Amino acid sequence: MINNDILRRVSTIFNLSNEKILSIFDLGEYEVTELQLANYYQAKDNAAYIQLPDVGLASFLNGLIIEQRGKKDGPQRPAEQQITNNAIFNKVKIAKALKADDVIEILELSGVTLGKYELSAFFRNVNHKHYKLCSDEVLSAFLKGLKIQAQQ
Repeated sequence: MINNDILRRVSTIFNLSNEKILSIFDLGEYEVTELQLANYYQAKDNAAYIQLPDVGLASFLNGLIIEQRGKKDGPQRPAEQQITNNAIFNKVKIAKALKADDVIEILELSGVTLGKYELSAFFRNVNHKHYKLCSDEVLSAFLKGLKIQAQQ
């Protein structure tokens, strides 16, 4: 998925204002100006469009976790230079403090059925033999389900 779309969808799900989004980027230790943020929200064919880099999205999601759950003691986890759908899925799940059953219900709201074992494969270590890549469809269904849940 495109990082800008994920930023847009997550900010809608959490009902975040531009000011709040900028403060979340700050929490994730990533500097974004109001103009850059506005350009992240432009249509892809617009000349002002700027693609949000992976490290920017990872920083935003780290900041979202801090915003929602509070800051942990000790040094902050550095943002990934490259972010996968699995990491995005996991960071949003952590920010919302969701358990496996909650995630399964959210996915079902958008018409996707997964068992706990299938779901846990997305959150395993990359080197684990049962690790599975999260597809764009599953991540999109999760974000869609979160939006449906937020509107209920």
